[in-house]
Amino acid sequence: MRTATRAPGGRRAAGGAAGAVRAPAAAGAVGPRPAAAGAPPVANAGGLATPAGRRGALAASGAAVAEAPPPACELTDEGKGKRVIIIGGDGYCGWASALHLSARGYEVAIMDNLSRRNWDEQLGFDTLTPIASLHKRVAKWQELTGREIKTYVGDICDFGFLEAAVKEFEPTAMVHFGEQRSAPYSMMDRNKAVFTQMNNITGTINVLYAIKEFAPECHLVKLGTMGEYGTPNIDIEEGYLDVEHKGRKDRLPYPKQGNSWYHLSKIHDSTNMFFTTKTWNMKVTDLNQGVVYGVDTPETALDEALVNRMDYDSIFGTALNRFIIQGAVGYPLTVYGKGGQTRGFLDIRDTCQCIQIAIDNPGPAGEMLVFNQFTEQFSVNKLAGLVTESGARLGLDVTTKSIPNPRREKEEHYYNAMNTNLKDLGMDPILMSDGKLDDVMKVALKYIDRVDMDLILPATDWVSSGVKQGVSKVVS
Repeated sequence: MRTATRAPGGRRAAGGAAGAVRAPAAAGAVGPRPAAAGAPPVANAGGLATPAGRRGALAASGAAVAEAPPPACELTDEGKGKRVIIIGGDGYCGWASALHLSARGYEVAIMDNLSRRNWDEQLGFDTLTPIASLHKRVAKWQELTGREIKTYVGDICDFGFLEAAVKEFEPTAMVHFGEQRSAPYSMMDRNKAVFTQMNNITGTINVLYAIKEFAPECHLVKLGTMGEYGTPNIDIEEGYLDVEHKGRKDRLPYPKQGNSWYHLSKIHDSTNMFFTTKTWNMKVTDLNQGVVYGVDTPETALDEALVNRMDYDSIFGTALNRFIIQGAVGYPLTVYGKGGQTRGFLDIRDTCQCIQIAIDNPGPAGEMLVFNQFTEQFSVNKLAGLVTESGARLGLDVTTKSIPNPRREKEEHYYNAMNTNLKDLGMDPILMSDGKLDDVMKVALKYIDRVDMDLILPATDWVSSGVKQGVSKVVS
């Protein structure tokens, strides 16, 4: 693991606020927390009771997992003078990005309605890692670093709230993570499909109007998704496609083929931003992000109160996170269908790095920049193989099984996406293929007693999505 996240042009700040902040080194091996009272063990395919049985088996085999030394968190002033609102800053990518920018001297505010936590409550889910409240998080960050992160708790779909916050903070950049970001959630039923579209599209339109009216020089950095492109049988370019048709040439937005109500909402966002960028002469960067993995950054590793979330359930978790948890507890990795589905991936530390690069490199007013934000491409089968290899290095016997695919998607397809723009601006990627997955597997083993076995199997079927609330067809 690298000891510090490095950004292009970084420099140390003068005075007492600069330098490195380190978390206390953990003694001994990573060990699981005590099992929750009354939590019944669940038998897996290998006959072990999980997670308690898995813990016992690991202990018996001597497969203790040594915890890596905490990385240094470098405090600099490279972002001094820039004021950034992180919309959705209490979420997975938003929280890590907020701390990353604050550590580098940007003046940061988090704007969040805390809906991500509420959805867990509604559905009976929980992050693997125990996370503190937003207010405790930012208080601990200020205690450790001396740097304040302002909070605005409210909904960007409430334009009055958004207007007041933008006028008060006067941002030079806004980073927009604040949307319902789960494809399976959007496919659960009609209500959640409508909510996803209305929440995401309305929120983004409100942000665009707020910038136009109250902060016209503000640069919007919006998180899209590589899923907007779908899986075309041609190379995926970065946002635009040069076309020659009947003797005429043009550069057009790349065709989009979303595969859920969630992905379609993101496509609407991109189209709306393309329109307002030209019409209102705005500065907008659209980041089509791949699947993000990882938990720790140098900033979140400073204290347990700063730890980031790790979702592994079938609604908000990713296939990779699900595989990691399944491997940790001894359940076979559940590959959907043939397993040839291929996507782009990146480490959470690279997400933070990319956000900073995007903020620091706005395009000219009136031209929407589009960056494909990922570092590597893997099929589901390849991911299963990488998790199996990581498990073996940590003394775990990981197996795989194929199950019927709950999604309506191509299971074998061509996939070759371009991702040069961010690299050209200085992104230095951290690669999963270099063995970085072990760090995430160690987190899973550390919190193995928090695993809810009911959450690691698929629970939403694309075809059966209907008008009855919460319709789900569990595939096993």
